[in-house]
Amino acid sequence: MEKNMYICNKVPIKPKNDPYMRYLDPKADLTFKRVFGEHPDLVMSFLNALLPLNEGEEITDIEYLSPEIVPDHPLRKNSIVDVRCKDRKGRLFIVEMQMIWSPEYQQRVLFNASKAYVRQLGKKEEYKLLQPVYSLNLINEIFEPELDGYYHYYKMVHVEHTEKVIDGLHLIFIELPKFASRAYQAKRMQVLWLRYLTEISEETREVPQELLENPEVKKAVTALEESAFTDAQLLGYDDFWDVIRTEITRVNSAERKGMKKGIEKGIEKGIEKGIEKGIEKGREEEKRTIARNLKQIGATTEMISNATGLSAEEIAEL
Repeated sequence: MEKNMYICNKVPIKPKNDPYMRYLDPKADLTFKRVFGEHPDLVMSFLNALLPLNEGEEITDIEYLSPEIVPDHPLRKNSIVDVRCKDRKGRLFIVEMQMIWSPEYQQRVLFNASKAYVRQLGKKEEYKLLQPVYSLNLINEIFEPELDGYYHYYKMVHVEHTEKVIDGLHLIFIELPKFASRAYQAKRMQVLWLRYLTEISEETREVPQELLENPEVKKAVTALEESAFTDAQLLGYDDFWDVIRTEITRVNSAERKGMKKGIEKGIEKGIEKGIEKGIEKGREEEKRTIARNLKQIGATTEMISNATGLSAEEIAEL
């Protein structure tokens, strides 16, 4: 039996004699939500490893919340996040895996985190009951090319005295491609979880031993085994990547069109500017020619200046 057999030309069938385990990519919508949206112990480990928590602030329990954030205005669209949960202290955690970056995404993250923060209180409750909101966003593209680090942490601080913080919103953005291309210099669990996200895909046949030695990461790896998913889920998984590829193509096409239009506009503007500059230069040369002719027939400097607009110094140099 050949290795690449398909159901409806989309779902690969695992051959019985295949000695290797097959895995799905953990960054896909289906797999990411299964691992971190269905296993409280795994999302706790993940959050503790990747969030900027001080000693003694570690998460020890998790309650899953609806991933849907309903807007105040009935005509606005709801926002669906990948994982939304809170701990016993009341701290809220929003986790998202973003495959394609756009500048508007940061505003969406700020909106969702702010909405979660505001919705903590009822009309008669006091502000002191408000708990921090942590928004962890894993980006599968590089969006800060001028910065070396892959970890970007935003919070509200005093501009001149950054140690002065208004606790409330914590926004974390991680550029996964940067992590994959650099030395692993980070906390051990942070390294393991980021390696889990960046090193496992459909091409993986043997998972690195370092990942399997950790019980939590090993459990997350097991959840990616292709055999654990139904045919319908695998079709949905393939459809997800089809959508991502289509969107990437659309974005790249738009960027190319924008660049072409920009170049054409730049050339057109340059030509116009060149023509204007040439005309101006021609006019100046014409003035000098007239001035020379008037000077040769004995016209005074004042007469020449009035006729051409040239200064006495410019006329004297002719």
